[in-house]
Amino acid sequence: MFKSASIEEVAEYPVPAFLLEEPGTRTVYLATEEQAEIGLRVTASGNAVFFDLKTGAIMEQVELLSDVGSEVSFVTEGRIGSRTVVLGLKNGQAFIFKHKYIAEYDKGGNRTLIPEIVFPYGEEAIDLLDEPIVSLAMNEDEENMVLAASGNSSTVQLVSFEKEADLFGEGFELERYDAPVFELSQRADFLVIDAEMDSLFAANRSGKMERFNIEDVDSVESFEPKRIIAKGESLTQFRPLLGGISVLVADTSGKTAQWFMARDESGERDFMQVRSFHAEDFSNTIDLVSVEERRKGFYTIDNTGVLNIYNTTAHRSLLEEQVIEGQANFMTVAPRADAFLIESNNMLKVWEVENKHPEVSWSSLWEEVWYENYDEPDYIWQSSAATNDFEPKMSLTPLAFGTIKAAFYAMLFAVPLAICGAIYTAYFMAPEWRRKVKPVIELMEALPTVIIGFLAGLFLAPFIETNLTGVFTLLLVLPLGILVFGFIWANLPKAIRHRVPDGWDAALLIPVLLFLVWLSMAVATPIEQLFFAGDMRTWISNDLGINFDQRNALVVGIAMGFAVIPSIFSIAEDAIFSVPKHLSHGSLALGATPWQTLVRVVMPTASPGIFSAVMIGMGRAVGETMIVLMATGNTPVMDWNIFEGMRTLSANIAVEVAESEVHSTHYRVLFLAAFVLFMFTFVVNTVAELIRQRLRNKYGSL
Repeated sequence: MFKSASIEEVAEYPVPAFLLEEPGTRTVYLATEEQAEIGLRVTASGNAVFFDLKTGAIMEQVELLSDVGSEVSFVTEGRIGSRTVVLGLKNGQAFIFKHKYIAEYDKGGNRTLIPEIVFPYGEEAIDLLDEPIVSLAMNEDEENMVLAASGNSSTVQLVSFEKEADLFGEGFELERYDAPVFELSQRADFLVIDAEMDSLFAANRSGKMERFNIEDVDSVESFEPKRIIAKGESLTQFRPLLGGISVLVADTSGKTAQWFMARDESGERDFMQVRSFHAEDFSNTIDLVSVEERRKGFYTIDNTGVLNIYNTTAHRSLLEEQVIEGQANFMTVAPRADAFLIESNNMLKVWEVENKHPEVSWSSLWEEVWYENYDEPDYIWQSSAATNDFEPKMSLTPLAFGTIKAAFYAMLFAVPLAICGAIYTAYFMAPEWRRKVKPVIELMEALPTVIIGFLAGLFLAPFIETNLTGVFTLLLVLPLGILVFGFIWANLPKAIRHRVPDGWDAALLIPVLLFLVWLSMAVATPIEQLFFAGDMRTWISNDLGINFDQRNALVVGIAMGFAVIPSIFSIAEDAIFSVPKHLSHGSLALGATPWQTLVRVVMPTASPGIFSAVMIGMGRAVGETMIVLMATGNTPVMDWNIFEGMRTLSANIAVEVAESEVHSTHYRVLFLAAFVLFMFTFVVNTVAELIRQRLRNKYGSL
């Protein structure tokens, strides 16, 4: 998964030329179909040539501009992956076509691809300028299409088209609207319209970029120009990345930078450089940039013929290799990014590419990443979306954090109850009562965790949300009430205390506990009315500014705590009960109280077993799946807030592994998450064993 890309040259042949035009006519557009079997070359004369990508044999030729009588001066594409091409002409017009490929099968099941040129906006050229088009940008969605064109006069003509379905629903009609021409501070060599079609970026080769808000084409709003490259350098490429949110900026210094809109420190949206990429030889000029159609990757080639492959999300350089001698005239990447073409010196070279998992790097998995449409770097897990231009967010950090958070709150609830219960059961409880209590506690471990998770999600979570004040009152009243009862009981006359046999003292707490629970719930409503305006949850959210989710870490801590308590209790109780009796009897014979004997003799001797019990319970909490899955919102957030949920490594694997494509990057990252979970438990258990052995050696001689 962390392997770099590799390439292999598979074909080289003369550039397929249109038969009716002069040899050597300049290439203005180069593309391939999805399977990288057919190539398309468009020349400056406006002729399209489909050819076999392996042999260079011409398959079909189309004269695109036979009725226009002009040559191509600039070419741009529509939304990346749409196969829509816009030819800017020297007469100021724009011509739009789309290349398609139809698969036909004969009786033997053999497939044949038939290339086809279609005209989604009609076969007529669109009038834009009264001068040759120098730069052109186009973007579209299901309802609208926007064109922006500029010539040598430092003005921009913006034209929008609204698509209206025709009467029979077989196509659509275009309703054109010409926005007023607006001025630039200098000529626009590059134009880009963003994905939402509400911003236009105009850049000059000097490195000056101007941004315009074109949401309302009647009143275009301009922003202060920005320098996007270093002074003294020249801008060579300015083109959108997949999705149209980011723009790639390449210059003569050999650097390619990724820019997109984000909020600055003042809260205003601005065009910002997010990250930059450069080859080992930083001095070579970047001549060409070609982007992938399905991933956030791009290819660059410099003026010495060195190819570089990068991925923006992973901020990773995947390949740097000399592929040609000298400069390249044109470069394109196949839709599946499994091949690329380079035209140089009237020769066309084809390479196969093996680059299966470019989105993964150490930084993308464990460090903050600045994703598109975010105002700052963050840890995010979002592995899939509905569109191909989605930027995968596969940070394992929030999953690891959620695992630790869930285990922490579960252990915070379980460890005191389990260990204190084990101490009393093993050391103070009457033998006949111990023989009944211990099996009942151990029987809890047989309860399926899916049942616990089900009860926690459908009963406990709504109950805590509704009785939040009562729950927190109980957390205060219960320990204080037990201490008060213990103090009163200890100061009662011996005649009363001795009526209760030794080891049966805890039975007296049962009615006390029931009373304290009732009292906490009874006084909760007056307390909530008095201090929290009748709604503690709203008070927490509005007054304290703390997010509150119904299924949160508090619910998980309680539910998972009940699942972990039997393991810790059983092992710790056995460790304490197994302390040799002659040690405790000797301590008591020397005048120590039972409590002193417990703290200074029994607990140190049993400490290796108690520590092992805690570590085993922690391992159980870390690896728990169903309780976390059902009792939390399963949202991968990084916040210690006890009122918010989390997503753990194990729950994430359970949810997504069935949906992931086998051998995909997502699939492999899930297995990496499983390995991280294994390593976490392995390291914790190894350290725990070392500490246990040290404690055993220290106290084993008692």
